[in-house]
Order: sequence, then structure tokens, then C-alpha cells
Amino acid sequence: MSVGAAIDVPKSPDVAFGDLFADVQRAGFLADQKTFADAVPKETVPVILEAYETAKRSGAQIDLREFVRTHFLLPESPTLRGPHAATLEEHLTSLWSLLQRAPDIGVIGSSLLALPNPYIVPGGRFREIYYWDSYFTMLGLRESGQEEMIASMVENFAYLLRTFGLIPNGNRTYYLSRSQPPVFALMVELLAETRGDAAYRRFLPHLKIEYAYWQDRSAPTQHVVTLPDGGTLNRYYDQLDTPRPESFAIDEEIHRRAGPQRTELYRNLRAACASGWDFSTRWLADASAIESIRTLELAPVDLNCLLYELERTLARACRAVGETAEAEEFAAAAERRRDTILRACWSEKDAFFFDYDIVKKRPADSFTLAALFPLFVRIATPEQADAVAQRVRDQFLKEGGLVTTLVNTGQQWDAPNGWAPLQWIAIRGLENYGHHELAAEIARRWIKLNREVYARTGRMMEKYNVENVMLEAGGGEYPGQDGFGWTNGVLLKLIRDYERAEER
Repeated sequence: MSVGAAIDVPKSPDVAFGDLFADVQRAGFLADQKTFADAVPKETVPVILEAYETAKRSGAQIDLREFVRTHFLLPESPTLRGPHAATLEEHLTSLWSLLQRAPDIGVIGSSLLALPNPYIVPGGRFREIYYWDSYFTMLGLRESGQEEMIASMVENFAYLLRTFGLIPNGNRTYYLSRSQPPVFALMVELLAETRGDAAYRRFLPHLKIEYAYWQDRSAPTQHVVTLPDGGTLNRYYDQLDTPRPESFAIDEEIHRRAGPQRTELYRNLRAACASGWDFSTRWLADASAIESIRTLELAPVDLNCLLYELERTLARACRAVGETAEAEEFAAAAERRRDTILRACWSEKDAFFFDYDIVKKRPADSFTLAALFPLFVRIATPEQADAVAQRVRDQFLKEGGLVTTLVNTGQQWDAPNGWAPLQWIAIRGLENYGHHELAAEIARRWIKLNREVYARTGRMMEKYNVENVMLEAGGGEYPGQDGFGWTNGVLLKLIRDYERAEER
């Protein structure tokens, strides 16, 4: 991969520890595969590897559990209850201090990429900063008056862009081969609301690095795809075709089921993680089989809407510094992308937005909340927005808010689960086109669900069951996580915009 400066890119733990890493993950004595990927070595990597080789050469049975305990510090994922609070809003505000991390001190051999400024983590097993999570977290930080924390986190992402040429999935070495939904432009726009053109001037160079990454200009990536009509869209991609370190044995088992003839299986799994929707039937050829995953065959509608927004932000930032000609180039690129999205991702038959199927050369057929992104970035026509709103009202709206897809498969980004970031995107998108009552109803149901789960459990969750609000959300590769950065952020913003607005 390309980097933004001449540095030694730290090794991912599966590469650094080789057979030791694979043996520990395959042994399965750690409940979460991410635990060992995040472990901090007590000695240098060569010393630990020599100890392991010596133990293997002895011929005695190696107690891997004891070996790991001796040579590594394993992270914990404490439940975040927070101090006693009189109201949910006070609880949410108090959680920021528990989710905050100080500037990192790098440890050789650790998978953590040290960041120079404080930041907020999601919570639970997610002990590091996450790219797209952070934008939604920032919405709540603003409601809590934490402007300096927002700026600090944006500076961290700018540092990652300067250093590595991309914003990785999270600040871990094993995430350096992929990014996540490109929301850096939204973060800059958030700062510009209070700092004006100064935000554009500060981060224009970083916006350009972000754009170069997604346009395959700074690294040998394969994000850009050309359509039969000559238009271009983007897809998610990962530089590696190996098991994910944080899900090593899980990926090997999926590969075993798929068979040796299944090429680029690991890359497809990794690319789905880059989407943030890991995992969902929108990526599967067979809804019942994760091994049928085909992320690389799709140009996601939400990704391309976010890149449209990046192009528009680049145009605004260039104008702010007097780069008029370049501003016009970015504005023209945004319009070309808008036209391509509307041609490639809109289905007249279903009156809905879909991902573009690169292989079949037509819109895909998975109904998902990604269809609300064209409304969020305001590229849908009024007629398209009305049709999307009608389907959302008729099929996606459940007792607790919006369901992610219309199928229940056991994948966490499918029914019956709802996720805070998608509630926010949908609500704002609907508001953009005058569907105020529907937007307010979604907000009301989501707020009510969050309040009721907190009242029962004292916890804020990563995701929620919006169909049966008395049940916990399920699915995925790990148990439900509490904390939770983007849930807290979206909820605080929705309370301000809807509950407090009604009070006024």
C-alpha cells in the first residue's frame, strides 16, 4: 500500500507473530478472536517468537493459554454503566469520559496505531477509534458541548491520512489494508459550521489525500469500476486476500465451507468490513450462506453518495482557498457521479435505489436502507424521494424504528436489527424532501426504544431489535456490545431535534 510519508508501516499481528498467531486463534480458548489481535506483547517480537520455537522444539505439549498469559497483556472489555444519572441525557453525557482515550503511546509489537490527540472509542470490544462511527459520535459530542474533542478527532484522521495515505477502518495495524465509508468530508463540514472557511483551509490537503485513495491515484487499489456507458462508480476493496486477524479462525472456517475453488473469498469478506455492514445479505449471492459473499461485484449506492459529498466538499474547500479551476473540476466530477448514480442505481420497476451489480450490469435486488443515502446527499429527484419514502413507511418502519433490510438471516446488518447511523441518514434524508411527519415518527420510535432498553438494562447498545423491542439484537460474529459511541451521538442529536423541539 502507498503511504503518505516515508515510514516503516508496522506489521499486522498475524504477520508479525506468524505461526504463533495462527495457532492461538485456531485453538479457540479466547472467546473473541479480536482479543489476541489486540494483545500487547510484554517482550519484543523476536524474543517471544524464540520462546515459542524453543517450546515447540522441546517436544512437550505447549499450554498455549499459559504461553499467551506469560508473554502478552490481554485487553478487557468492561461493561460501561457510568455513574448514577438522573436522566438518560445525563447518562449519555457522562459516558463520553468513559469512552475517551488519551493520546497513545506506541508499543512495539502492538497492533495499535498510536494517535497524537485524544479520541472517543465506540465501547466494548471496540477499543480503538473507528472511522465512520466517529462522525455519528461527533453529532452527540456537539450536543454535549465537546467541540474540542470533535476537532481533536478530525486532527487524528488527518494524521492518519498524512501518514498512511488513507483513513483505515480503525487505528490498528490489521486495518491498514482497507478504509470505511468515507465520511471525513462530513466531519470537515461539521467543523465548518462553527469555524467557517478556516476548516476548509486546514483540511483541504487531507480531503485531497482521501479522494486520491478512493480514486486509486495514491495506491495500487481497485476501488474504481467503469460501467458499460463509460460512467464510473466506486466499490469497497481490501488490499489483502487473507483471513482477517480479528476473525482469523472464523474466516478459515468460511473458506473451508466455500472450497478451494472460491477465489478472493477473504478479500470479499474484508471488503464487506470496509463497508461497515459486516455482514448483510446485500453482499451475498445466497442469503443463507456467508461463503457466497460477493462484495467486490457491487458498487454500493451509499459509498458513491458519500464520494459525491466528498467531491462537493472539495469544490467548496478549493473555492475557500482561491483554487477556482480545481473547484470547478471537483464540482463537475460530483455532477458526473450524481448522474451515474441515478442511471445505475435507480430501479424504475421497483421505484427504489439499489447497489449497482457490476457483473449483471444492472441494479442489484436487495432492498436496504442504503437507498436513503441519495436523499441524505440530495441527489434524488422529488419523485424518487417520494417513492422511497413510501416503501420506508410500508416495509421498513417497525415498532422501534427502521429495520436495516427486509430479510432475517442471522446476519447483524439484516432484519430484525436497526442501527443508529442508518436511522440518522434516513431521518435527515426524509427531512430534506419534506417528509417531516415520517422522519419525526422514525425519530420518536427510535428514541422510545433506546429509552426503554436503557431503563431495563442501564446500557446503550451497538444495535437494537426494532421488530420485537423486548428482545436483544442478535446476529454477527460477536455478542451485543454496549457503550456505545454512535448510538449515544445519534440519540443526543435526535432528542435535541425532536423531543426538545416539541417541548418548545
